[in-house]
Amino acid sequence: MEQTFEHKHFIEQMGLVFEMVGLPRMAGRIFGWLLISEPPHQSTNELVEVLQASKGSISTTTRLLIQLKMIDRLSLPGERRDYFCIKPGAWSQMMKEQMAGVTAFRELAENGLELLAHKDPKHRLRLEEMRDFNAFWERELPVLSERWEAEQQKTRG
Repeated sequence: MEQTFEHKHFIEQMGLVFEMVGLPRMAGRIFGWLLISEPPHQSTNELVEVLQASKGSISTTTRLLIQLKMIDRLSLPGERRDYFCIKPGAWSQMMKEQMAGVTAFRELAENGLELLAHKDPKHRLRLEEMRDFNAFWERELPVLSERWEAEQQKTRG
């Protein structure tokens, strides 16, 4: 698939968004290309060529994306090399990973509140806000996730 200026722009924008949320820009660039590439699976060499990146950078970053459960490594019959593609359900998985962070922050806030149990209530406000904010998302994200799954089932038929 030939890359146009628009393709390159999309890939770079995805890299910037990934960077904005704390992930490496290269992770976004790889993910961006895998979203629009044809065929949808790409080898390391293809990624190196398209993204003008080193083999080491592609290798390190595809390992990260696999660990984040955003892409899969696959092998094709008769092929000696591995390919990478977007993992089905990657967005739902990303939300589940976020949920683990939300829970960890809520628990940490509760631990902090125990440390300050005998302090003036005004000293506890920051931790209470942290706990309450994360407790809210801990309740709401699963509900939104369930609604998403139901909507997807309707769409898929």
